[in-house]
Amino acid sequence: MSGPTPTPVPPTRDPGLWEWAPARQRCLREARRILGNRDDAEEAVQEAFVRAWRKRAACRTPGAPLPWLVQITRNESMRLAARRSRRQASEIPDAEPEAVPAPSAEAQLDATLTTVATEQALSTLCEEERNLLRLRYEEDLTQGQVAAALGVPEGTVKVRLHRARARLRGVAGDLAA
Repeated sequence: MSGPTPTPVPPTRDPGLWEWAPARQRCLREARRILGNRDDAEEAVQEAFVRAWRKRAACRTPGAPLPWLVQITRNESMRLAARRSRRQASEIPDAEPEAVPAPSAEAQLDATLTTVATEQALSTLCEEERNLLRLRYEEDLTQGQVAAALGVPEGTVKVRLHRARARLRGVAGDLAA
């Protein structure tokens, strides 16, 4: 007495019908592998899924979205790890600081020259490019957030950032020569 054999259900192309729970578990494992912390991994997966939902039409394999979702999770995890390490590096330690020797006059001069060279290089950029770099690197906004702040498409931000960085590399090379 055997019943009819169930036919396998083909993967759906509709993101609203994707199997999000198993995908979330896989993405959570990946995020935890990268971040080493469950809370941070949860945050990265949440951000990744929000990003995936907003960009769901861009998924090239809607019938099998897991690799796409895992890659978005990896990117978010790496972004979160970088942000956390920058924040930790800038925090003042709670313990009494050890006596740090005063920088030598040569080190102070090098730091001053670097600052001046950076300001000179940035001054060669137009105001729009400096604002773009400030939003992306000083305020630590994602390219999508920069695009929203400037009211332009994200692709435009990517291109403009690429061009501004290339111009800075060229100017820095000229100043170093």
